[in-house]
Amino acid sequence: MADQVLTDTFFEQFDLHPHLAAGLADCGFTRCTPIQALTLPVALAGRDVAGQAQTGTGKTCAFLVAVMNRLLTKPAIPDRSGADPRAVILAPTRELAIQIDKDAQAIGRHTGLRFALIYGGVDYDKQRQQLRDGSDVIIATPGRLIDYFKQHVFSFRAVEATVIDEADRMFDLGFIKDVRYLLRKMPPREERQGMLFSATLSYRVLELAYEHMNQPEKLSVETEHVTADRVRQQVFFPAKEEKIPLLLNLLEHCKPQRSIVFVNTRAAAERVTERLKRHGFKVGALSGDVPQAKRQKLLERFKKGEVDILVATDVAARGLHIPDVTHVFNYDLPQDGEDYVHRIGRTARLGAEGDAISFACDLYAMNLPDIERYIGMKIPVQAIEPAWLHSPPARAVAHAVHPVDTDDSDTAMQPVSAAHAGAGKPAAAKRRRRRRRPGSHASSPTANA
Repeated sequence: MADQVLTDTFFEQFDLHPHLAAGLADCGFTRCTPIQALTLPVALAGRDVAGQAQTGTGKTCAFLVAVMNRLLTKPAIPDRSGADPRAVILAPTRELAIQIDKDAQAIGRHTGLRFALIYGGVDYDKQRQQLRDGSDVIIATPGRLIDYFKQHVFSFRAVEATVIDEADRMFDLGFIKDVRYLLRKMPPREERQGMLFSATLSYRVLELAYEHMNQPEKLSVETEHVTADRVRQQVFFPAKEEKIPLLLNLLEHCKPQRSIVFVNTRAAAERVTERLKRHGFKVGALSGDVPQAKRQKLLERFKKGEVDILVATDVAARGLHIPDVTHVFNYDLPQDGEDYVHRIGRTARLGAEGDAISFACDLYAMNLPDIERYIGMKIPVQAIEPAWLHSPPARAVAHAVHPVDTDDSDTAMQPVSAAHAGAGKPAAAKRRRRRRRPGSHASSPTANA
C-alpha cells in the first residue's frame, strides 16, 4: 500500500443516498481507503467487481456502501414478497458474518433497511422466524442459509445484489459447493449485481467470479508485498521444547498491549493457554469446538481489554476486526502462505503498526520456504538470546488463577495474588481440625448411616 492509509477521495464525492451518507458520517468515515476508492466508482454504477486488497483495508465498508445505495435508490421487483431478500452477503465464518452485520447496522442506522444475520450454532428457530418476518439484506454463512432455503422459508427471486466475502477461504473450508448451489438458485448473473472480495485472488477464485458474475472488473490495490507493509515480521528457529520459554520471554520483553498466539491444533491451544495462565497472563482460548455464545463473550472481553492474550487456531484468522492488536505470534507456522497472510493481518489494521513473530520449530520449519515464496520476501531471522530458553519467573500477581466465569473454561482467566489465593487456607485447616476432634462423630460411619 501507499504510505497514506486514506486517499484523497471523499465519500461525499459520490452520489450517495442522504440516509446512507448520514450513517457514514456518524461512523466517522469521510475519506476512502484505497480499495474503497477503487471499488465504489465501479460498484455504484452497477457493474460487477472482483476486488483484492490486504486484510483490514476496508473491503467490508466498500461492498456495504455499494449494496445499501443500490437498495435505497432502485425499486424492488414488483412481485417481491415480504419475506424475500433483495441482497445476500455470504461469509465463510460465523465471526466474519457477525462483524459484517455489526458494520452494516452502524453504517445503515438511518436507512430503514432490515438486516438478517444467519449462521450456525445458535438461535435456529429465532433466525428462521427472522427470515419469515422478512429482510432486505441477508448476511449469512452458506450452510445454515441453505437449510432455511430448502425449507422454503424465503426465496431468492427478488435478489438483485450478491456479495461473496473472503472467497478464497470459502475454498479452504470446503464451502465452495454450497456457494455455487446458492448462486445457481438466484436470478441469472445478468439480472443481479455481483461483488467478490478477497485478500488473495487466486486462479480458482477468479474462475468462480467469471462463472457466476457478469463480466466482473478486477480491482487490486497495488502493493509491493502481499502482507501489510506496516507489519514488522521476524522468525526464530527454536527447538520444539524451547517454544514455551521463548514465548514467555518474548511476551515479557515486548510487553504487547494486546496479542494473538496462533497454533495449528486444539491440543496445542490447550497446552499453550494453560502455560500462559500459570505464568499469570489474562488469556483465553479460541478454537473450532468452543460454543458460539462462549466464543462471542471471549471476543468481547478481548476487545475490551479484559483479556490480554488470545490463543487461537485458524478459525480466528479470518474476519475478526479487533482494534489495537500489537503483536501476532505464530507459535506454530501455518501450513500455507494464505493462512500466514491472514494471521498476521490481525495486526497493523487500517494503518496501525504491528509485529508478527514466528517460530519455525523442527515440526513446521518446512512450511517456511512456501510461505516466503507466497509473500514474495524473506522473513528476517532473529537470534535467540540464551536466557530466553529458560522460563522466566511467574508474575508476582499470578501464583494462582481462577476463571472469570466458572461455567466457561475457554474464556479469560483472571490472575489473582498469592496472598488472595491463600487467604482461605487457615480457616479451611481449622475446619478440618475441628472435624477430627476426639469424640466428634461427624465423620464416623455410624453418624453417616
